[in-house]
Amino acid sequence: MTQQTRKRIIFVDDQVSNLMIGRNVLSANYDVFTVPSSKKMFELMDKVYPDLILLDVEMPDMDGYETVVRLKENATYKDIPVIFLTAKTDSSSELKGLNLGAIDYITKPFSPPLLLKRIEVHLLILSQRIQLEKQKKQLQSYNENLEETVKEKTKTITELQNAVLETVAELVEARDDVTGGHIERTQSYLKILFDGLRESGIYADIIKSWDVDMVIQSAQLHDVGKISVNENILNKPGRLTAEEFEEMKKHTSVGGKIIEHIQERTSEHSFLKFCKSMAVSHHERWDGNGYPCGLKGEDIPLEGRLMAIVDVYDALVSERPYKKAFSHEEAVNIIKDGSGTQFDPTLIELFIREQERFSETAKGILSGSNKSMLCEAEQV
Repeated sequence: MTQQTRKRIIFVDDQVSNLMIGRNVLSANYDVFTVPSSKKMFELMDKVYPDLILLDVEMPDMDGYETVVRLKENATYKDIPVIFLTAKTDSSSELKGLNLGAIDYITKPFSPPLLLKRIEVHLLILSQRIQLEKQKKQLQSYNENLEETVKEKTKTITELQNAVLETVAELVEARDDVTGGHIERTQSYLKILFDGLRESGIYADIIKSWDVDMVIQSAQLHDVGKISVNENILNKPGRLTAEEFEEMKKHTSVGGKIIEHIQERTSEHSFLKFCKSMAVSHHERWDGNGYPCGLKGEDIPLEGRLMAIVDVYDALVSERPYKKAFSHEEAVNIIKDGSGTQFDPTLIELFIREQERFSETAKGILSGSNKSMLCEAEQV
């Protein structure tokens, strides 16, 4: 990394030992400025404008939460990404930080490789956002007669939008060691169901106005709320306890709040609408016994009902630390048993008709031999 391309990071922590560790971990890739308090940080920022801030939560005089509020109130500093570093592990503290405007929440002691990866991904997102805003401003200035130019720029913006979605999805999936490839596979399964819907005319009145490709892209963020779930729960090599499962269930409502936070900062809401809907509703049940809202029947958004099927199917045919992978046939039978209770019966009929295409897409996944209860899949 050359001097001209090195990003600047300000690391704020009242513990000198933490500052030394942070400098040692980051200095090979970034220009690192360490300060022991928020007051010193603001003084430094009169001279050094950072690309990213690593901020301790628990500090005397001005804690991390108050510091973020002051940053977001300042027009000069409000867009600087802030990552919290803290010993707090409760989900309420994480959610508070995210709601105030932090982009991530890392518990201490942190893993140096994970910290570097998180910073790399967030700086990439920042770079893509800047590019996207630049492209939008250029697009707005073009003459309406330049139709071909407008089409090309629109394509570029869509590609950037998809790149941002993919980057955020990869960040979430990187925290969850047990579900690698889940996002890509569920998108493939969704496409199969959408093809079936269009061919059969099922729910045609609902999907006729949808940009299906955009909806499938939106599915990448259905588990974005897992960014707030403790990594010990995400990567636990066994069944979750009742208490841990309650924490895991919060990823649906947290995911909705994260996407709402993005909506407040952009005028482009069409794809975010589907992102939020899938994030919140993909664990609702047809019989009303799902979460987080306990919606029933067609009160559950169609995109949530579709996501529920592909999410469970992938969980069943994939290996997990607490179970072997089920065969395609076993997975189909379990999902069929959930028709009218967990799943929309009309969509299950479509799923059964399209099951061979699901099987072809799932090739390469190890088959399991022991049938398990459906609730195992609901923990994913």
